[in-house]
Amino acid sequence: MIDLSVNICAITCNSPIAMASGNAGYGLEYPAVSGFRNQDVGAVFLKGTTLEPKLGNKPDRVWETSNGLLNSIGLQNPGVDYVVNQLLPQLDYNQTRFFANVSGSSIEEYAEVCRRFDQTPLSGLEINISCPNVKKGGAAFGNDLDMAARVVEACRASTTKPLIVKLSPNQTDIALGAQRVIDAGADALSAINTLLGMSINIDNWKPDLGNNQGGLSGPAIKPVALLKVHQVYQVAKQHNIPIIGLGGISCAEDAIEFFLAGATMVAVGTSLAKDPLLIVKMNKQIARYLQKRGLTSVTQLTGKLELNTDTVLCG
Repeated sequence: MIDLSVNICAITCNSPIAMASGNAGYGLEYPAVSGFRNQDVGAVFLKGTTLEPKLGNKPDRVWETSNGLLNSIGLQNPGVDYVVNQLLPQLDYNQTRFFANVSGSSIEEYAEVCRRFDQTPLSGLEINISCPNVKKGGAAFGNDLDMAARVVEACRASTTKPLIVKLSPNQTDIALGAQRVIDAGADALSAINTLLGMSINIDNWKPDLGNNQGGLSGPAIKPVALLKVHQVYQVAKQHNIPIIGLGGISCAEDAIEFFLAGATMVAVGTSLAKDPLLIVKMNKQIARYLQKRGLTSVTQLTGKLELNTDTVLCG
C-alpha cells in the first residue's frame, strides 16, 4: 500500500497536496464541481481574512500573462467575524483539514484576527506576512525581518493553534527570514508567496492592472519557488519544521520536485482554475511514481535532493 498522508504540526493530512489560499475561496465553492471531493485534498487554505471587511482593489484585478497570472485582488473579504460566524459553520471538518489565512495592515490587526479564529474548529492559521504595513509607508511586513518576527510573536501570543508563516520571496535572504520567524514561534512555513510583477498595455501606455502591479503566480515562478524551498529547508530541517511548498505547481512531477527540495506538503493554486480536478489526478500519479521507485510513503521523498558536486561558481 502507498501512504500519501503527511504530518503538519502533529496534524495528519490524507494527501500531500493542499489547495492554496486565494484559489479555494472559503472551502465552499469547489465541492460544487462534479467529481471534486474535499476528502481527496490534504488541506484547504481559506481566502485571506482581515479584521474588517475589505472591498479590494479597483479593476482590472486579474491579468493573464505568458505562463503565469498576475493578480491584485487587494484582500477582498467579508471580515473575520463574518467568516467565523457565517462561513466556518458550513464546512465539514470530517472531510479535510481547513486552515485560515490571516492578513493585516498592523501587528495589532494580525493578533486580533488570530484571537478571533482561536476558538474555531480550524486546524491552524497561515500568517500572510506579505501584507503592507500601513504604519511604515506600505512596505511589506515579510520584507523586514524585525517586523516579520514581531507579527509572528504577536500571533503566537494570541492563539494556541499551529502557526504556518507564509514567506515572501521578495526578501533579501529567505533562509534568514525563515530562521527569524521560527525563533518567533512559527510551527511550519509555506514558501513561497507570489512574486511582484507588472503588465503594460502598449496601446494606452498604462498598466493592465488597476493597482499597477500585482502578484505573479503560475508555472513561470516554479524555478524560483523551488530554489527558495531548498534554501528554507536548510534552516527548517534543523528545527524539524515542515514546509508547504507552492509556486507554479501544475502536475505530479512539479510536486515531486518540491518534495525533493524539502517540502513536506505542496499547495496548488493557479492551476486549479484550469483543472478543478487536478489534485485527484496528482494523487494517483504520485502514488504510481512511488510504487515504481519501490517507495511506500510520500514522506520518503522530502529533502532527498542530491546536489551536484565540484561545481564552479563564476562571476
